[in-house]
Amino acid sequence: MTNLDARTAGSAPARWWHRLDDGRVQCDLCPRDCRLHEGQRGLCFVRQRVGDAMVLTTHGRSSGFCIDPIEKKPLNHFLPGSSVLSFGTAGCNLACKFCQNWDISKSREQDRLTDSASPQRIAEAARANGASSVAFTYNDPVVFAEYAMDTADACHALGLHSVAVTAGYMHAEPRRDFYARMDAANVDLKGFTENFYFRQTGAHLAPVLDTLLYLRHDTGCWLEITTLLIPGLNDSDAEIDAMTRWIADRLGLDVPLHFTAFHPDYRMLDLPPTPPTTLRRARSIALANGLHHVYTGNVHDIEGGTTFCAQCHAALLRRDWYEVLDCRLDEHGACPHCGTRVAGRFGTVARAFGRRRIPVRLAA
Repeated sequence: MTNLDARTAGSAPARWWHRLDDGRVQCDLCPRDCRLHEGQRGLCFVRQRVGDAMVLTTHGRSSGFCIDPIEKKPLNHFLPGSSVLSFGTAGCNLACKFCQNWDISKSREQDRLTDSASPQRIAEAARANGASSVAFTYNDPVVFAEYAMDTADACHALGLHSVAVTAGYMHAEPRRDFYARMDAANVDLKGFTENFYFRQTGAHLAPVLDTLLYLRHDTGCWLEITTLLIPGLNDSDAEIDAMTRWIADRLGLDVPLHFTAFHPDYRMLDLPPTPPTTLRRARSIALANGLHHVYTGNVHDIEGGTTFCAQCHAALLRRDWYEVLDCRLDEHGACPHCGTRVAGRFGTVARAFGRRRIPVRLAA
């Protein structure tokens, strides 16, 4: 693959593609395997054939930057109480009918990308604003993987961490390249049946499970999982039981799992919000199946937001929504009562960031 002169502002050479015998170019980033004629874009809309190659049309362009609590990603076992510079671009390689960020991830309007910054500028802004990490989020970083990877490299050069918030829908080779640069990831496991994935997201379950297995067993990237529970679609006792048994058996008991509440949005306006009782029921099933760290999200639930010691069950880190109320862990993540270390990546935070969200403008 040769370097390609960008034809439009914000475009950069894309990786993971090959030419087909019929003259088309196939994108090898994710299992959609989009096959493109000249000028066509993939389903994600941001990867385009230009000439005889592919470009990423959103490199260096963003829908906006914010300083968030790391708990908002959600990551409860990765530098808890710290802040993270978050940003996304546009486009997505899934077609979730219930997308909670549809105005960004489903956007085909490039003028939504009103902010721009080089990877170096992003890393410098994160450090200047006291953030410990940069998160690739809002839309799925899989579709802007080259930009995310370049930014992760710039962050590591300044001693910062990189975080991916993703649906995990990608092929093995780009997955290996991508996660070699990520320090933590929260993967959306959107359901646990092929029927749900195909009908509600336009994708398939197996590649996501492959990503989870790869992250847990073949990388040093810290992993947490989120499942948005949608009334009547993926919230049955049987499905939650099967999913949490699989996590326990195949990923281990220490992988944190977040059950979060759905609210009607995008193309799924006819369903009610998830009641808190559903989240608590799901949490109880997961705990009964042996998982050590199960959380509820998008609701006020101090018990469901608290990190407990897996050995003596002491409350070690209490949260309300995204705010850390009390932390009794030392910098190594050890329980002061029994000395058991909590799984995760911990450090000293002089003062918890809190639940606030601070917009940051990076463009000149």
